[in-house]
Amino acid sequence: MAELFGFEIKRKGQDKEENKKSFVAPLENDGSTYIQSAGGHFGSYVDMGGDTGTAEQDLIKRYRDVATQPECDSAIEDIVNEAIVADTDAAPIELLTDNLDQPDNIKKLIREEFTNIIELLQFNNYGHDIFRRWYVDGRLFYHIIVDEKSPKKGILELRSIDPIKIKKVKEVETIKDNATGVDLIKEIDEYYLYQDSSLSNSNAGIKISKDAIQYTTSGLLDVSRKKILSHLQKAIKPVNQLRMMEDSLVIYRLSRAPERRIFYIDVGNLPKGKAEEYVKGIMNNYHNKLVYDASTGELKDDRKHMSMLEDFWLPRREGGRGTEITTLPGGENLGQIDDIIYFQKKLYKALNVPVNRLEQEAQFSLGRSTEISRDEVKFQKFIDRLRKRFGWLFLDLLKLQLILKGIITEQDWKEIKEQIGLDYIKDSHFAELKDNEILRERIELLTTMEEFIGTYFSMDYVRKKILQQSDEDIEAMKEQIESEKDEMPVPDDEDF
Repeated sequence: MAELFGFEIKRKGQDKEENKKSFVAPLENDGSTYIQSAGGHFGSYVDMGGDTGTAEQDLIKRYRDVATQPECDSAIEDIVNEAIVADTDAAPIELLTDNLDQPDNIKKLIREEFTNIIELLQFNNYGHDIFRRWYVDGRLFYHIIVDEKSPKKGILELRSIDPIKIKKVKEVETIKDNATGVDLIKEIDEYYLYQDSSLSNSNAGIKISKDAIQYTTSGLLDVSRKKILSHLQKAIKPVNQLRMMEDSLVIYRLSRAPERRIFYIDVGNLPKGKAEEYVKGIMNNYHNKLVYDASTGELKDDRKHMSMLEDFWLPRREGGRGTEITTLPGGENLGQIDDIIYFQKKLYKALNVPVNRLEQEAQFSLGRSTEISRDEVKFQKFIDRLRKRFGWLFLDLLKLQLILKGIITEQDWKEIKEQIGLDYIKDSHFAELKDNEILRERIELLTTMEEFIGTYFSMDYVRKKILQQSDEDIEAMKEQIESEKDEMPVPDDEDF
């Protein structure tokens, strides 16, 4: 393997897995490009200007172009604003360690390192922009800068990389099975290939260690399962259709809006040539007009012929009606934009955004949660899925930070990664209404069950199942109740 740029974490045994024989590479939904090793020496490279690279680069550029459509931009803003709430002083995202089976000092260190990751990303200030880039492009790349001489310092800096310039590559080395003649997977080397026109060796690019890059995708793949897609993939067709309908509507209105005059000129029995000259002469007479020139303050004769879109001049032979001027009315259905509204709604449906959000004039009300439409419930579930996928960015960086600083090992992370979670701040207005309503329902249920506590239900059951309090919440509540009892003044006998 050639020398790679960036640091690499030394792993025990290097995860060779020689005993696991297979003729197919492991499936990962990361859109990696698989290439065959060149045999006994390293001689393979990936051309980012080839078919695969160009296709993905064109897709990313198309996604960015689609995102500039006003209706699409409005829908994207609705999604990003719902996913990342930044209207409070608190951080948009927090780490949950309630279910983590580790000592308190380890929990504290993990939370502190998570805070460091948030600061390195500057997520409190740029969380909206980071999430939008991930949503539009369908992927995020960060270069992880570490002091290789002193890795225990952890991550020093995170630098965003344009997805157009970088690609994940998996180089597969195979060996032939003597018994069956099948090529079996011997080893898979992963790295990233960065190419930029500013580099001196732009054709081959820079091979970067997989540990030095943080890579987060949308999780969506095309039918070949080889390319990462953005959530805007479904919106490409509706946006193009909407643009064509808007352009055609403008053209139709410009051509059909003005009223046109029709001049029927009686040319008698004049031959064709004479008749045309006669009609042109009348046109010139009717189009002589005095015009005020504002720049000079003078009046001048401005002779202009009207185009055929404005007036029609038609000769009429002797025997019919004489010279006549009529008016051709303009379009009468210019105010109908049903086609435009149809494609706008289709665009919002493609992005999983409730259609009623398209009508900005509709009144906004903060009612009970039971009044929320089914589309809003589906939209919230969609946002939750986006948040969960986007959370891989923080968890991968947190894993690396903890391993570099020696707080945990890779084996420890495999055990605790399912015990930690991410908590995104929800919209303050809806969250407050929802929490108040849930609390009211719980208190009403608690009041109903009060007479059965101690006979059929224990106090611990009521706290955990009805009030949904965790062990930490229960302990904290007990301490607060005891402290409040101690702080309450003792009434004197004179008060009675």
